[in-house]
Amino acid sequence: MSRVPITKRGEEKLREELRTLKSEARPRVIAAIAEARAHGDLRENAEYHAAKEQQGFIEGRISEIEGKLSAAQVIDVTKMEANGKVIFGTTVTVADTESGDEMKYRIVGDDEADSKQGLISYNSPIARALIGKNEGDVAIVAAPGGTREFEILAVEYV
Repeated sequence: MSRVPITKRGEEKLREELRTLKSEARPRVIAAIAEARAHGDLRENAEYHAAKEQQGFIEGRISEIEGKLSAAQVIDVTKMEANGKVIFGTTVTVADTESGDEMKYRIVGDDEADSKQGLISYNSPIARALIGKNEGDVAIVAAPGGTREFEILAVEYV
């Protein structure tokens, strides 16, 4: 099985979700199933079927998270010496050379990516263009809307 990179923060979020599912959601749905069973005929018991469906979702998500964590290679950028280079896990402030607009991105794993929060996957065109560059360099990004150039203003290892 190949290792999948994930940030320390991403791993912590997955572990917290797993803890919540196992210690809170699972017992709650088990209690709901037991209560629905007590109502009698299961064939026409909508509460029972809804609780069983919810249990299937919870168990599936637990399995999915455990699989992701077992395949994860946790990368803690604060413990790496990259000497100003953009690497996995860094936060990069860039400026569009054409418009001057500034943006801040954090390069993360595929499962952590959320563009609305500035978290971009290391597989994204922007991240691939930025990785390996230094502060002051210009990265050329082949985006779906055409080629764009970004000047790297700051690289942070947080």
